[in-house]
Amino acid sequence: MPTTIQISDSVKQTLDRMKMMERETYNEIIERMIEDDLELNKKTKIEIEEARKRIKSGHFITQEEAKKRLRL
Repeated sequence: MPTTIQISDSVKQTLDRMKMMERETYNEIIERMIEDDLELNKKTKIEIEEARKRIKSGHFITQEEAKKRLRL
């Protein structure tokens, strides 16, 4: 069931700039944003788990060591 929502002019302008095609609807833009967000979240969760495994196995360097290696 379609619903009407209110958005500010600045949000509308942002959505307009995000259109991939001139006739793309705001609903399609929002669906794409949600899909991108969910995908990012899944990817981020996987990366976090991989990082935890590296830390547990001792495969990491400290911030101080990174600075030394980069000569900062």
